[in-house]
Amino acid sequence: MHEVIVSIKLAIKNLKSNLGRTLLSLLGIVIGVASVILVLSFGSGVKNYLVDQVSSFGTDIMQIEVKVPKVNKMSSANATGQVGGVNITTLKLDDAKRVAKLDNIDSWYAMVISQQITSFENKKKQAMMIGVTAGVIKADPKTEIDKGRMFTEEEDSSLAQVAVLGSEIRKYYFGDSDPVGQAIKIKGQSYKVIGVLKSRGTTGVFSFDDTVYLPLQTVQKKLAGIDYIQTVIFKLKNMDKLDLTIAQATDIMRTQHHISSNNSDDDDFAVNTIVELLDILDKVFFAVNALLLALTSVSLVVGGVGIMNVMYVAVSERTYEIGLKKSVGAKNFDILAQFLFEAMILTFMGGVIGIAIGILVTRGGEIVAGSIGYPLNLSITAWSIALGFGFSAFTGIVFGYWPARNASKMSPMEALRKE
Repeated sequence: MHEVIVSIKLAIKNLKSNLGRTLLSLLGIVIGVASVILVLSFGSGVKNYLVDQVSSFGTDIMQIEVKVPKVNKMSSANATGQVGGVNITTLKLDDAKRVAKLDNIDSWYAMVISQQITSFENKKKQAMMIGVTAGVIKADPKTEIDKGRMFTEEEDSSLAQVAVLGSEIRKYYFGDSDPVGQAIKIKGQSYKVIGVLKSRGTTGVFSFDDTVYLPLQTVQKKLAGIDYIQTVIFKLKNMDKLDLTIAQATDIMRTQHHISSNNSDDDDFAVNTIVELLDILDKVFFAVNALLLALTSVSLVVGGVGIMNVMYVAVSERTYEIGLKKSVGAKNFDILAQFLFEAMILTFMGGVIGIAIGILVTRGGEIVAGSIGYPLNLSITAWSIALGFGFSAFTGIVFGYWPARNASKMSPMEALRKE
C-alpha cells in the first residue's frame, strides 16, 4: 500500500511539473465525457417530452386514420405520399360509427382539420378549424370547457353554425370579455360562439389554443366541401382487450371498404395505438442514443491517443530517472504503477471536469428550451455519470498501459546510458 501511495504522489508531482502538457492532454477526455453526459441527458429529455406529448391524448386510445395503399403505415412512403398530395377520401363517418359499436369502445370522436380566415369586427386571423363530433369532450379529457358549452350531436347533424374558441383565439378577438353569445365570421359566414376552451398549450408545434372547434359535418359541408374524415379516436374500456379490439376494428374497416382480409396491402386505413407509438419511440431513441454514443466515443479515443503520446514523451524525457530508480532497487511494478497512475489521474480529472461541463450545459439547455416553449426535463442520471466515468477510466487504463509497460521493462544500464 505504501508503494502505491508513493507512486500516486510521484505521478501528481510529475503532472504538475508539466502543467501545459497536462491540460492539453485533458482536452480530448473532457470533450468526450461531456458529450456522453449531453447525449444521454438530451436524448432522455427529448424522449420524455415526446412521450408526454403523445400520452397527453391518453394511453387507452385507438386511432384509425387514412393510409396510402401498398405501403407500411409507419413508412416514410406513407407520410411523404400524403404530404405530397395523395388524398385518401375513403374514411367516412359511417366507418367510425360502425367501429364505435364494438363492446370495448367507451367513447369516440371523428375529426377533420381545415384552415380558414376568421374575423370579428375589424380584426382578422387565419386559424385552424377542428371539425369534431360531440363525443370529443368525453373521449379527450384534455378538451375542457372554460365558458359556455360544447355543441351537441343534434347541432352537428343539423349543420349548425356554432363555434367553440381556443383560449388564444378568444383573447385575440375578445380580450378578457365573455365571447359567449357573440358571432364571428368564418369564410364570410356567421358562427355563434357557444363556448371557450381552457388553455391546453401545444403538442409538438401544434397549438390547441389557436384553434376553433366546429361541428364535424358543418366543416365538411359548409367549409371544406368534403364527405370524408381524416381520423377517428376511440377511447377503450379495457386495455387487456386491445389486440382483440384492433383485430375487430380492422375487420370492420376492410368490410366497409371492400378489402379482402387476405390482402392487407390494399388497406387504405391504419389502426394505431399509443402503446404502439410509445414502443416505436423507445426503439428509435435507443438506436439514436447508441449511434451518438458511438460517435462521441471517437473523441474519447482521440483523447486516449493524446494521453498515450504524452506518456511516451514523458517516458522518453525521464529515461535516466527510470534507470536511476531501477539501479537503486525499484521494481518493474513500481515504474509501471507510477506511469500508469499518471495516465489514470489525467483521465480521472478529465472525467470530473467533463461531467461538470456536461451538467452545466445540460442545465443551460433546459433553461433555453423552456424559454422558447419546449419544457424539457433533461435529467442527469447516475447511469450517465457512471458511463462517463467508465469511459474515462477505460481510456486511461488502456492507453496508459503500453507506455507504462515499456518504461517498466527498461534495462537500468540502457536507461542510464541514454542520458
